Amino acid sequence: MKQISGNKLLVKALKEEGVDTLFGYPGACTIDISDELYKQNDIRVILPRHEQALVHAADAYARTTGKVGVCLVTSGPGATNLVTGLATANYDSVPLVCFTGQVARHLIGNDAFQEVDIVGITRSITKYGVTVRNREDLGRIIKEAFYIAQTGKPGPVLIDLPKDVMAEPGSAEYPKTVNIRGYKPSTGVHIGQLKRAIKMLNKAERPLFLAGGGVNISGANAVFKEVVEKTNVPVVTTVMGRGAVPTNHPLFVGNLGMHGAYAANMAVGECDLLFSIGTRFNDRITGKLHEFAPHAQIVHIDIDTASISRNIHVDVPIVADAKEAITKMNEYVNVCNTKKWLDEIGGWQQEHPLTMKKHAEMGPMDIIREINRQFEEAIVVTDVGQHQMFAAQYTEITEKKKIIMSGGLGTMGYGFPGAIGAKLGNPDTPVIMISGDGGMQMNIQEFATAVLEELPLILCVFNNTYLGMVRQWQKLFYGKRYGMTDLRSGALSRRTNGEEKPEYTPDFIKLAESYGAKGIRVTKKEEIAAAFEEAKKNTKVPTLIEFIIDPEEMVYPMIQPGGTLEDMIMDC
Repeated sequence: MKQISGNKLLVKALKEEGVDTLFGYPGACTIDISDELYKQNDIRVILPRHEQALVHAADAYARTTGKVGVCLVTSGPGATNLVTGLATANYDSVPLVCFTGQVARHLIGNDAFQEVDIVGITRSITKYGVTVRNREDLGRIIKEAFYIAQTGKPGPVLIDLPKDVMAEPGSAEYPKTVNIRGYKPSTGVHIGQLKRAIKMLNKAERPLFLAGGGVNISGANAVFKEVVEKTNVPVVTTVMGRGAVPTNHPLFVGNLGMHGAYAANMAVGECDLLFSIGTRFNDRITGKLHEFAPHAQIVHIDIDTASISRNIHVDVPIVADAKEAITKMNEYVNVCNTKKWLDEIGGWQQEHPLTMKKHAEMGPMDIIREINRQFEEAIVVTDVGQHQMFAAQYTEITEKKKIIMSGGLGTMGYGFPGAIGAKLGNPDTPVIMISGDGGMQMNIQEFATAVLEELPLILCVFNNTYLGMVRQWQKLFYGKRYGMTDLRSGALSRRTNGEEKPEYTPDFIKLAESYGAKGIRVTKKEEIAAAFEEAKKNTKVPTLIEFIIDPEEMVYPMIQPGGTLEDMIMDC
């Protein structure tokens, strides 16, 4: 039987798994894999400028295509630079398979050059991690990795590849099937529990659907919309669940939680049945745990057994894939008598509509409104901060428009590489990134990647010269002591006790142009539409649009620290 090296088998395995794009950065322990990838043309190899950007790009590629994102980095710092991205993907249930180089087996544990125990380091932030110790196990381990990453609750898997194992000849066979003892993801739906939940839904006077990221991850949006319309039950979503039903749907109330809509938070507080699908009930949506949905019985459908009743005790637990459960629900549900309840929610929406104060100068809502107007189809990728919450509140999400972000971990620096990954996976769909001036600088080196890959991204930078979300907390709760949030602070401001500050650095327009991208600065409302029209003309390079924003712009509503969902600060 023909024998091939582990390096050759890896490339063969990637092809067998249908991998068409790999995000990689080379090094001493993976140079032989790079050489094998160089010899083939079926897999496109993307070379970002930093491993953290690389894993974020693979993450967004996976989120927007439904495929597994694939990474390759070298040992030591190459591997440790993946850590933030692995944690990001783990929190948001994104299927990744990440290959890390490793020193030869006889050097492991000897403090060799660029040696780290990356499996140990990432054990708590990956779904599975393993070092390949024997060449004959390589094919099986790769096959299992792809299976584990995308089944059950999706997540990142890490495979550590010692250099000598990969050089060793062995079988050219790649397994066709997987049989992992002890890993049998739940696939069916417990019909008895589901019928019990539907019976409760029919009896409830104030029922409410809570849709989390699991609805979007499972691709259940269309069938969930059918269930919502059949039952006439209103819907609130987590930030990650936004788009579970179109945001312009009459039964969509809004996002709930720390920066949720007033009506959504009030509805959770007053409902008598909270029918939750695909959410972890984390602290950003619950507020004070013991006062969350105080009048409600709670149904919880989730693929992850460990998520059920971990934070919030539930009355009817159902372990199932969201799409499978909702599809089965669709066979049994009937219309519910919700007219009075919907009128009550409508009253809250009129009392405190989700909007921002109208200003003469340009604000975030003006920009997002223009994105909504100009783009019927788009993928919006956000970074993390105030702009993210503005985008989550006001971006219109329909069947043709989706939004992705780092939700669970809140990773600054996700936006730009995320936009690159989304565009590589969806070349015919406009990709718009929304970032703050702080987050944009965390992976700004990826201009080189975007320019060389000829990606016509539209990069919106909301520049308020501060780290805005932390500044908002400082303004509301820390007596306006803006420590470590002013991005113009430095030697000059220290010397003059804050009386003088230098010009903002960098000049985003010049920086974009230095990479070969386009740059536009917008300071007035009247310039917004033209800036997007101009950006759309650039079909081979990214366009950065810098919007100069007042640092006093705040994200409202906001739940007070330690407060309940009803303790909302509406404005100040």
